[in-house]
Amino acid sequence: MAGTAAAYQADEGGPLDVDRAFYDRVAADAGRELVDRFTVPVRSGRAWEVPAGHVCRLVTVDGPQVGDLNVWNRHDPRERLWASRTRQLQRAHVSLYDRLWSTLPFLRPLLTVTGDTLASYGRDAEGGRVHDLLGTRCDPYVNRMLTGEDFDFHCHSNLVRAVLPYGLTEFDVHDVLNVFQCTGLNDDDRYFMKDCPARPGDHFEFFAELDLLCALSTCPGGDLSVPMWGPGSDVDPAEFCHPIGVEVYRVDPALLTDWAPPEPAAYRGLHGMTCPLGP
Repeated sequence: MAGTAAAYQADEGGPLDVDRAFYDRVAADAGRELVDRFTVPVRSGRAWEVPAGHVCRLVTVDGPQVGDLNVWNRHDPRERLWASRTRQLQRAHVSLYDRLWSTLPFLRPLLTVTGDTLASYGRDAEGGRVHDLLGTRCDPYVNRMLTGEDFDFHCHSNLVRAVLPYGLTEFDVHDVLNVFQCTGLNDDDRYFMKDCPARPGDHFEFFAELDLLCALSTCPGGDLSVPMWGPGSDVDPAEFCHPIGVEVYRVDPALLTDWAPPEPAAYRGLHGMTCPLGP
């Protein structure tokens, strides 16, 4: 309903407020230093590290392409993106100044969005928006259920392969941020996906609040202009797939003088339990 207040709010100056001036300075930093650059090929996955205080940029290098992003604390993978709480604390489709929040018992920002060339897309006539936390990754289990066929290059599988070198497994792969993906809920309150609106050179950029491990899958559906299941899915979307570029930058240290990584959640209770006394 229009005008309905968000359920999760804090007083002005509280923990949900963002120092926009700081992130604007980070985004405008002309002295940033490129420290890593690579391309994630079509229908594949790659994992990489982003140190705290660095900036990471995802780029649609030569055409529209959806990317499924996972994020962990590099030093403790139990702390990872909590998509559902981020939807509540931020929004279902993220953009400038929004944060991705971590799981309990940590509950702190993993990253803050500092750049988004699709920020002006807004809400289209069908209710679609970009950079989606509503849905999750495509996976071979659902594919087998819907089609009776096996396919090893869905986003879940791409992410599983990507994180293996870091000692993680399928059980560590989690709900994603669908970067560059346009989605919404239809009149029946069902999830829909639309053609990716990104064009060559569009980017989505974020500031790492902690030392991060990131993993990205280039979705086998490409720009999602062809259905992956149901009517119309007899067309192979391979020709609509493109790579995604990844760039990591070291920020000018002078910009970080008053910044510090966020602390874990302050709650340190025992959830109402008491510890038994020894003999």
